Amino acid sequence: MRVPGGRGGLVTAGAARGLEPGPDAGCLVRQVWVPAGAGGAGRGRGAGRGGTHGRRAGLCTRRNARPAAPAAPARRCPMAGSDRPGGDGSGVAGPGRGAALRAPRAAVLLCALVLGAFCLRALPGSRPPPARARAPAPAPPPLPEPPGPLGVRGPGRRRFPQALIVGVKKGGTRALLEALRLHPDVRALGSEPHFFDRCYDRGLAWYRSLMPRTLDGQVTLEKTPSYFVTREAPRRIHSMSPNTKLIVVVRNPVTRAISDYAQTLSKTPGLPSFGALAFGRGRGAVDTAWSAVRIGLYALHLARWLRVFPLSRFLFVSGERLVSDPAGEVGRVQDFLGLRRVVTAQHFYFNATKGFPCLRKARGGGRARCLGQSKGRPHPRVPAAVVQRLRDFYRPFNRRFYRMTGQDFGWD
Repeated sequence: MRVPGGRGGLVTAGAARGLEPGPDAGCLVRQVWVPAGAGGAGRGRGAGRGGTHGRRAGLCTRRNARPAAPAAPARRCPMAGSDRPGGDGSGVAGPGRGAALRAPRAAVLLCALVLGAFCLRALPGSRPPPARARAPAPAPPPLPEPPGPLGVRGPGRRRFPQALIVGVKKGGTRALLEALRLHPDVRALGSEPHFFDRCYDRGLAWYRSLMPRTLDGQVTLEKTPSYFVTREAPRRIHSMSPNTKLIVVVRNPVTRAISDYAQTLSKTPGLPSFGALAFGRGRGAVDTAWSAVRIGLYALHLARWLRVFPLSRFLFVSGERLVSDPAGEVGRVQDFLGLRRVVTAQHFYFNATKGFPCLRKARGGGRARCLGQSKGRPHPRVPAAVVQRLRDFYRPFNRRFYRMTGQDFGWD
């Protein structure tokens, strides 16, 4: 906007247009060129600083303006550092209309900045990246290596057994264990710990402390025949390791029951006869509550194990062939354990007095070793009619066991 006459200075939009801003209208600041020499209402000390080259002035215009009163003097929009708010052109800041106009603008700008920041955070692309998921907690360290019963440490370390001989009582489990102990890569616990049937509350750390030390590549072996008939044993062993290999030595259930009775009779003289115990003291029906009879129900026990372990984790060893062909049966066990066939026929010889094979370390070397006096004891005489009745009782269970294992043991 050009204003004729006088020196360059500041004029208000009201002075140029003949309008006066309303009390509630918004103020818009614009840059207007005022040439040198322009006079009129804009002349004053502040306005006279433009010199001959003129200057840009901020004009405050109001929307919704109304015509100004003819006698009202022209008002300047105050500029910070240039004009006194009172309009006298002195350039001295002070209270007046300019301060009142700047205060609302500062509040509006602050509100706009806060609102803009909030809107930016609300945009999908502007949100900060989600916090990274916490890394899973590290696995707990393995149980510390416990010392042996005497506190003596040696080479290797104690491990849970990779294989178990779980059954059956009076089936030939001790003979198999002693034969396998001849193998240099087999370390076996000599006694029966009964952990998974009687001592489970002592914990796995206690169980592992019983095991012999083994080197890498060696197999830790444990034998407790009562595991096969213990209901809790399958799941307990599976919780220790689902990859455990399970060996079951089975024998004709009638012969096994008589052998079981002979062992009990040697410890408890004066027992009733075998027939009286097997048939419920003369009541006629086979007493399956008697442990000597119940253990021989192999199919029923195996069904419980197969609900936990697959059949591929089992090896069934014939107690009869362990006597007639010990090298062949022990060879099958070595294959099952992933071992070289080190124990062969040269490690066995038949003892006529005992009625079963004994062991020796190698052909022509070492002293022969047979099982103790508790093994191979003579059986009491049992009437043939009692034996036949038991054979008839076991026959359907035996045939079912053959189908489950895929092996015919020839007991019928």
